[in-house]
Amino acid sequence: MKLRSLLAAAAIAMAPVILFPPVAAAEPPIYTGAFDDIAVQGYDPVAYFKAGKPVKGAKEFSTTWNGAEFRFASAANRDAFKKNPDAYAPQYGGYCAWAVSQGYTAKGDAKFWKIVDGKLYLNYNSSVQKNWEGDIPGFIASANTNWPEVIN
Repeated sequence: MKLRSLLAAAAIAMAPVILFPPVAAAEPPIYTGAFDDIAVQGYDPVAYFKAGKPVKGAKEFSTTWNGAEFRFASAANRDAFKKNPDAYAPQYGGYCAWAVSQGYTAKGDAKFWKIVDGKLYLNYNSSVQKNWEGDIPGFIASANTNWPEVIN
């Protein structure tokens, strides 16, 4: 009898897990590292537009936007971002633009970037970026169709 009672109790305890399995968490809207909430790997998103290259940001010039910490090389860049984050934040939350165009996500690397029509795009690596550069308008159109559903 005791074994039967234990089995019945175990079945009752497991019922919620079996009937209502945990829902997989959606990816965050901004790509950050696995162990922190820093966007663009700590690079200053405004610097791509003003300096024309990736520049590491500093913790003392940071702000939070869409749940991620963005770092900047100067207070002026931080303030410009705060006034209009959509103008400077990487497209697709900083995920790889080519991956999003293919219907999935991959990390965007701050060192593989391009500004197209006034918007910042990141890619996974140099090989992926070369592929993406083969049809930027087409890949952007596909990514725009896939985003943001691809993160759910």
